Amino acid sequence: MRVPNSVVLPVGTHVDCCQKEEVEVKRHDIMAKIVAMLAERKSSLAHFIDNLEGSEEPEFYVDQWERLKEMESCTLTILNLVAVNCTDYRDIRKLEATILEHVKNEELFPEVTRVLPPVYRQVEAAIVDIAQSEEMAGHGMMDLQYLLSKLSQWEHLANLGRELLQDILRYLHRIGLVVWYEEIKHLESTVFLQPTFLITMFKVSVRIRTIFSAG
Repeated sequence: MRVPNSVVLPVGTHVDCCQKEEVEVKRHDIMAKIVAMLAERKSSLAHFIDNLEGSEEPEFYVDQWERLKEMESCTLTILNLVAVNCTDYRDIRKLEATILEHVKNEELFPEVTRVLPPVYRQVEAAIVDIAQSEEMAGHGMMDLQYLLSKLSQWEHLANLGRELLQDILRYLHRIGLVVWYEEIKHLESTVFLQPTFLITMFKVSVRIRTIFSAG
């Protein structure tokens, strides 16, 4: 919800645990809940923005207002849910084909037809090498300036500047190779070279929160 022009493909698993007629009912229910969630989010953002604009001293809340307006402008495209039986290889292939079909859709992903300068691929390959190197910490976090210095050690990237690197990181963030929250002040100087670590941490966080909530 924080990435501009995001595209989300919901995937429902454990189809093998449902009756055939249940699958469509559950699919419809999940999609309806997603639509309701997005509508509630839009309403909440508008409410918070109105409150800030109507405050007695709105100049003290400019930073908050700008962040909320930025979040409000982020569009989110939700595709139709794909239901799969993870124990059936044919369903996995069906999911793969569906993902590729959507990715090739130029209306959803205009970047697909974009011709990238060679330096984009060079930086991408170098970042992959750094992320897979033995010196890389398990969390995959790296300071932006330090990453620039590391990349500059490659002969063909010796003249790589910070501004160009930031442009390339925005692209790599959009395709999911790295995670870089440049809009968050406390994280703007940190690049996550291994997004899978973040996913694992989010899962642990959600699981702990769920356990405590249940207790």
